[in-house]
Amino acid sequence: MSNDKQPESVSSVLKTFGILQALSTQKDIGISELAQRLMMSKSTVYRFLQTMKTLGYVAQEGESENYSLTLKLFELGSTALEYVDLVDLADIEMRKISDLTMEALHLGALDGESIIYIHKIDSKYNLRMQSRIGRRNPLYSTAIGKVLLADREEKEVRDILAEVEFTKSTERTHENIDSLLDELNNVREHGYGEDNEEQEVGLRCIAVPVYDRFKRVIAGMSISLPTIRFTEEKKTEYINELQLAAAKVSAKLGCEEYPYQ
Repeated sequence: MSNDKQPESVSSVLKTFGILQALSTQKDIGISELAQRLMMSKSTVYRFLQTMKTLGYVAQEGESENYSLTLKLFELGSTALEYVDLVDLADIEMRKISDLTMEALHLGALDGESIIYIHKIDSKYNLRMQSRIGRRNPLYSTAIGKVLLADREEKEVRDILAEVEFTKSTERTHENIDSLLDELNNVREHGYGEDNEEQEVGLRCIAVPVYDRFKRVIAGMSISLPTIRFTEEKKTEYINELQLAAAKVSAKLGCEEYPYQ
């Protein structure tokens, strides 16, 4: 397994995955066998294994020199698969709402101190909002961001937004965490969040939470529309449709009881 021509960082990655792949082929392996199989020195294998052990990806079998994989890689893979399942499941329900309302639908998840759109269905109207999958937006000024934050304790919200500068995109945008926290109480109580022209003048957005099997909010599902098409009657209808859709998606992800039905 010669990586002499590789940059050191690339070589380290190759060695790490080589060890992981070797460990995946049998229950436990000793350092000598790993070193021979991967054509690496025992000292190098030992150093990499100790780092992976510290990170929780491998475990040492008792007092022996043998090592085995932990379930941490399974946990990472399961998380990724959950999001793949989420998009597929949400797409079915979002398209039903799209056919009913003709408005834009989005699915967003928390990523650091922002939301990231992981799925969307465009509006069927000519007048529509501009967005794309992979785009990021602030948590504090978006409906999806608010439902993602409302599931968390105040301390965690403060930690997430500690380094965030509250930019006034419009006159309605929150100016600080305290003002946002007051609104999050209402989001938590009623089961939906709103962007009332906070991100963009002339645009309204309503979002509801999507839960996983542990009853944690893993995403927000939203509908967006220009203010010229917005009415309080539509708002009530759209909240009901979104919560019904989110409940179905959550149930398929293992959430036994959607809180807002």
